[in-house]
Amino acid sequence: MINEEIRAKEVRLVGPDSEQLGIKPFREALQMAIDAELDLVNVAPQAKPPVCRIMDYGKFRYEQQKKEKEARKNQKVVDVKEVWFRANIEENDYQTKLRNVVKFLKDGDKVKCSVRFRGREITHAAIGQRVLERVKKEVEELCTIERQPKLEGRSMIMILAPKSN
Repeated sequence: MINEEIRAKEVRLVGPDSEQLGIKPFREALQMAIDAELDLVNVAPQAKPPVCRIMDYGKFRYEQQKKEKEARKNQKVVDVKEVWFRANIEENDYQTKLRNVVKFLKDGDKVKCSVRFRGREITHAAIGQRVLERVKKEVEELCTIERQPKLEGRSMIMILAPKSN
């Protein structure tokens, strides 16, 4: 809350240079802010009496938004990339997909490895299990297994998360 929005009879006042000005009546504190051509901002409304500070509110908001934007810019958004394998996958196809898994993990993304079963392949789920176990063994130094291979419908799914540095 700023200026006239503040609903308190007395406020603990902090000056523009962070100096304590003591407990003042609200009107006097507001007048001091107006004289300094600044705003009276309620920084701790739950305190008894509420703590108000004399500051340039527009500048304060601008700097706060700048900090938030900088924090968002430095965040790493973790995507979940999905790589599909087949139960009877050939060696070259397997190596290509494994390279993709390694690349995604190095980029800091999670990887969802899936084995899709078609037709009667579902009766041989152990073959798909072996494919995922092989992937897990080959990338174990790059990642942690977030979810072990598990059969869901016609797919067996395993989730890998990159190791945090």
